[in-house]
Amino acid sequence: MQVTVKPSTLAGTMQVPGSKSHTIRAVLLSLLAEGTSRIKNPLSSGDGLSALSASEAFGAEVTKESHEWCIVGTGGKPKVPETCLDTGNSGTTTCFFTSVASLVEGTTVITGDEQIRRRPIGALVNALNTLGSKVFFTRPGKEAPPVVITGRMKGGKVKLDGSNSQFVSSLLLSSPLAENPTEIFVENPLEKPYVAMTLDWMKRYGVEVEASADLSHFIVQNNQTYHAGEYEIPSDWSAVAFPMVAAVLGNSDLVLNGLDFQDSQGDKRVVDVLIGMGANIEKDEKNGKLKIRGNGNLRGAGTIDLGDIPDSLPALAVAASQADGITTFTNLRQVRLKETDRVAEMAEKLNSLGCKLTVGQDSLTVEGPTPIKGGRVNSSDDHRIAMAMVSLGLACSEELVVEDAECVSVSFPGFFEAFKECGARIEMNTDEEAG
Repeated sequence: MQVTVKPSTLAGTMQVPGSKSHTIRAVLLSLLAEGTSRIKNPLSSGDGLSALSASEAFGAEVTKESHEWCIVGTGGKPKVPETCLDTGNSGTTTCFFTSVASLVEGTTVITGDEQIRRRPIGALVNALNTLGSKVFFTRPGKEAPPVVITGRMKGGKVKLDGSNSQFVSSLLLSSPLAENPTEIFVENPLEKPYVAMTLDWMKRYGVEVEASADLSHFIVQNNQTYHAGEYEIPSDWSAVAFPMVAAVLGNSDLVLNGLDFQDSQGDKRVVDVLIGMGANIEKDEKNGKLKIRGNGNLRGAGTIDLGDIPDSLPALAVAASQADGITTFTNLRQVRLKETDRVAEMAEKLNSLGCKLTVGQDSLTVEGPTPIKGGRVNSSDDHRIAMAMVSLGLACSEELVVEDAECVSVSFPGFFEAFKECGARIEMNTDEEAG
């Protein structure tokens, strides 16, 4: 599907869907827990559904109701999937359930779509082998799924690089069910808000972890039990970034609802980054709202370290391209290992529209502002790139066409409809109609 975005502004109220990161953690822990869990406001598309399917494959009983999932857990005894487990486009599901597979007596095969089959998870596989599982890849020289896992995890001591927090969280979530205690040493811990989120969810389900203040050392006791509960998934701060950027770039008057300012999601820092760039954004923490009045007068932000919030790069790169001055984003190693190399992709797409972006070894420098007439770009099947380009399209002087835009549903179902309801001039066409 391609979308045509015409110059327009946003006004009214928008509700952002539930967090992908929270949803996947809640689903996995419900699978491993004793009893029946109820998850309200889950992300009912893309990655959320991939996690739910994986949970069912490992033995959970799932009932999907309106805005709520009911999951009967396995009491810490997941079952071997009946067939090869396909995690679709969900990197988080792939990583997390690779460790779940190490808890079962038997062999599990996990794969995913073309992007997942390119994403390296060698560090996680090495860690699981160190902890007593037997894990290997099916393709020589390719440290990416398909991956074959045979349990059970014994426990013990393990070191791993912390630049990918999904590997750390994966080990933490499954370690309480290992045969022995597990001690995890993390070198260069990044994306720490996501690890903190994992620890918070484990605690909600009744499991404690001894963690150092800098989240570089963990001791996880074995023979612990996850207990079911009832939880509500907060809105996704990483998805909030896109309507927020779209609004600040033009003469918009937008309210975003359903936000938890006390949530552990690191991407809520994007609000402060944009305020620091001159955006007129008002926080209403008591009522969970953001009030955004766009004026288009942004300024460069100097240097911004995105080590803890790598998912924010596409949205912030768009904002920086329209800001007066220079913005340099640093600590981007992990950004290159997402659905795409988002550093290279954002530079290529924005430069094709006349912007000035320079890629460094671990950085991206944006010089703005660059007025953009319009044009045509492709999402590269990356949901965050698609949403970033649509957000930019509202501020162009002519129409901007975004190809392969259906991928937005991975993390923001109803994205286009939500934008259109708030005044965005967006036309959606299927590939046949576009041709």
